[in-house]
Amino acid sequence: MEQNSLRELYIEELKDLYSAENQLLKAIPKMAKASESADLRKGFEQHLEQTRGHVGRLEKIFNNLGESPKGKKCKGMEGLISEGGEMIEEHDESEMRDAGLISAAQRVEHYEIAGYGCVKTYATLLGEDEAAALLGQTLQEEKDTDQKLTQLAEQINVEAASEDSEEDDAVPSRSGARVKSKVARA
Repeated sequence: MEQNSLRELYIEELKDLYSAENQLLKAIPKMAKASESADLRKGFEQHLEQTRGHVGRLEKIFNNLGESPKGKKCKGMEGLISEGGEMIEEHDESEMRDAGLISAAQRVEHYEIAGYGCVKTYATLLGEDEAAALLGQTLQEEKDTDQKLTQLAEQINVEAASEDSEEDDAVPSRSGARVKSKVARA
């Protein structure tokens, strides 16, 4: 691949990440608001601040390149955010919703990890050392966020499973509503 075409791909991928991060700036507050768990909500709020920093780093890279960050819409992130929205709509406020939000958020993190890993490599190959360092910093933050989500999932998924088994214990009443059975499972 010629150096010019790698630079073009690099800029195109940076624009994709810029669009993705800006979409997240709008989506993360909705995810935080939908969270039942205070720890999950706090995690989303912290990641929102990080995401603002990611946008700032990308803007610095574009400024150094003499390029505009605008002009591309990240369709991948649009789809991931849409699926996250479905999680919110499909589940009542509960641990089950939180488990779904974590799943959606981790898909986002994995998408970003892949994107930042690629552009960091491109920056290194193109001799863009400052950009590579900035992108590496963001890449590490995305990995750290993914790890935090995994830790939250270990707690919240257990609670969601417990909630699900409580629903299984419910029996229909005469009115058709499900009530918790007084018979414990053996």
